[in-house]
Amino acid sequence: MTYSAFRILKEGLTGNKGWTPAWRDPDPQEGYDVVVVGGGGHGLSTAYYLSNKFGVRNVAVVEKGWLGGGNIGRNTTIIRSNYMLPGNEPFYELSMKLWEGLEQDTNYNSMVSQRSILNLFHTDGQRDAFVRRANSMFLAGADAGLADAAQLRKELPFLDFDNARFPIKGGLFQRRGGTARHDAVAWGYARGADMPGVDLIQNCEVTGFDVENGVCKGLQTTRRALKAKTVSVCVAGSSSRVMAMAGMRLPIESHVLQAFVSEGLKPVIPGVITFGAGHFYISQSDKGGLVFGGDIDGYNSYAQRGNLPVVEDVCEGGMAIMPMIGRARLLRSWGGIMDMSMDGSPFIDKTHIDGLYFNGGWCYGGFKATPASGYCYAHLLATDEPHEVAKELRLDRFKRGHMIDEKGSGNQPNLH
Repeated sequence: MTYSAFRILKEGLTGNKGWTPAWRDPDPQEGYDVVVVGGGGHGLSTAYYLSNKFGVRNVAVVEKGWLGGGNIGRNTTIIRSNYMLPGNEPFYELSMKLWEGLEQDTNYNSMVSQRSILNLFHTDGQRDAFVRRANSMFLAGADAGLADAAQLRKELPFLDFDNARFPIKGGLFQRRGGTARHDAVAWGYARGADMPGVDLIQNCEVTGFDVENGVCKGLQTTRRALKAKTVSVCVAGSSSRVMAMAGMRLPIESHVLQAFVSEGLKPVIPGVITFGAGHFYISQSDKGGLVFGGDIDGYNSYAQRGNLPVVEDVCEGGMAIMPMIGRARLLRSWGGIMDMSMDGSPFIDKTHIDGLYFNGGWCYGGFKATPASGYCYAHLLATDEPHEVAKELRLDRFKRGHMIDEKGSGNQPNLH
């Protein structure tokens, strides 16, 4: 079913009786060419691009809960490609370009809003670092712009420019950045994957992998055993647990990242703003709520809730750059499980087990990477060769000494 203004008009005149479910709810079959483990943003986008761009349609997505019920439904919706290192920036710029055409590709309103992202800087050293990052972005074909304090005072007069500890001296803009509605992204990809015949199987938890003589032949689930020529895993913060069933230990820790929403307000924040002297980022949703977040909880956890000291730290960051936020009521908060890799960058790679592939380690970058992650993973699954922009995202890069340490924090996952 194609969505269009004409279709809305027709259904409105005929009692809205012609709408059908956006996707089927099929029972799992005995075997598939590809089984994608994980029905979140990356799993659904992988299935979408496999079936629509690479012609692989005998595909199943297995999800232990409901589609889009994990991190894709729990994040702060920011999309951007303002990275610096060669292993990251071209990848995220591909993702940004895919975001720009996503709604037309999937025929679904994902509410992609390129309202800009601004990274504030507070010292001369930060300004130099942001100039370097902007030049790196230009080299990858992305857009970037440096703004001084005078320009920001005109655009964002509510910021605390003369804060004694963190004076705002300017910022790095990426005007093409912005936000997208996270749930709708998952639903659009799910619908787009279902239409060519991909089976989206919910409430189907993986309990083991069928590995014989170094080859993955399928997997065991709570609903039935599935045979597969290719098994691809992308399960966000559960990566370590799932891959342990195949005997693999990953260079990943699991941490909770909290997010917060205020009460609905009139439009006040025009784009995404990030704090340069701490970890705080904020935007405003279409419903009027201020959506913000900050650091992960420093301890390892699989819980989808965090602790109060981090809540306090995030709110302090917000108060430091925009004291007016203190007048807003905090409506709700939640947590998602992050795959925190040793260098802060992700993996899209084949494993040492033939027929078993892995996608994970996204740290903070999972949502903004959703389109490129799915496209590059689908490319790898369909051709058995990594996509040009994902060649550096390999599992063996630590062994080879080719880390992608964007933040320069060293091999401590909870610092990235």
